Amino acid sequence: MRKTYFTPGPAELFPTVERHYHEAFEQQLGSISHRSQQFRDIYQHTVEQLKTLMNVPASHGIFFTSSATEIWERLIQNTVEHESFHLVNGSFSKKFYDFSHELNKYAHKLEKPFGEGFDYSEIVVPAYAELICTTANETSSGVQMRPAEIHKLKRANKDKFVCVDMVSSAPYPELDFNTVDSAFFSVQKSFGMPAGLGCWIVNPSMLEKAERMKTHENQIGTYHNLLTLFANFKKYETPETPNVMAIYVLGKVAEDMNKIGIDHIRKQTEKKAKMLYEFADKSDFLEVFVKNPEHRSQTVVVVNVKEKSAGNIIKQVQNDANMIIGAGYGDFKETQLRIANFPAVSLGQIETLIEALRQV
Repeated sequence: MRKTYFTPGPAELFPTVERHYHEAFEQQLGSISHRSQQFRDIYQHTVEQLKTLMNVPASHGIFFTSSATEIWERLIQNTVEHESFHLVNGSFSKKFYDFSHELNKYAHKLEKPFGEGFDYSEIVVPAYAELICTTANETSSGVQMRPAEIHKLKRANKDKFVCVDMVSSAPYPELDFNTVDSAFFSVQKSFGMPAGLGCWIVNPSMLEKAERMKTHENQIGTYHNLLTLFANFKKYETPETPNVMAIYVLGKVAEDMNKIGIDHIRKQTEKKAKMLYEFADKSDFLEVFVKNPEHRSQTVVVVNVKEKSAGNIIKQVQNDANMIIGAGYGDFKETQLRIANFPAVSLGQIETLIEALRQV
């Protein structure tokens, strides 16, 4: 009997993923050249489907990397000469901040306790920060920053770049890519694919900044700097041999999502999240971790476990229902559950999970 994964990444595979990988093997895509027309067609198809799904302007580049973690480094290298500013409220937003330090930049941060979110009205951006780093969904703590607040932040800081970490929420957030400058995700979460591919959306202004930085002899990286990525993107090629099969499958999954409709995916995501939060609110052994409803993630639901052990609950649900729930992150491993609410899991599967938790 197959397991159902409610882990926040790697996560449950999107229902069509296995079929698309089978097709990729039948077409021998693992052996084709990334300089071939066949690959260019694959790259173009994936870009077109993602731009449709996420409403990305035609002017923007979409690049592929090894992971979203790599993109943290590339963003800082290519857009920050001196100073960055980070909104930190969990383990991953903190790591993004740490990367800037490690790259010898002056990194500012506004930090909140684990489980608390940000609103535009409380954010004061340092005057000389060049890049504002936000997180649409903090995977470790189950906190979201609403797109409207991110848009306000950019409109008030038009002279600075705003990038959005969408790793555990894309394509759910309705971001305005005519407003924000960049966003990125990896495929093993909301897109329901095996790990091994990062996706980076970039507007042309960031390319101009990278060009200026290179002129002034700043180190902007080598094969994955923005100049090289954009130059190859214009031909639907990549600087190096990429994960061709994953790029192919991502395009197919995005196409499948377009057939379903992004509005429907968003409504279903919100409906499933509401069911999980309402169950936790009524439960005698669980409580919702994020107190402000406006800041509660719709894609990673985090709950505190009262009295019982999180590990024991995870084991019981796996034994009884063959469903795998994610443990809390880091210090919260034994006291929290993280339940992924990605498009790959259906309303019926959420209902079955809730019933299994009710039996606990």
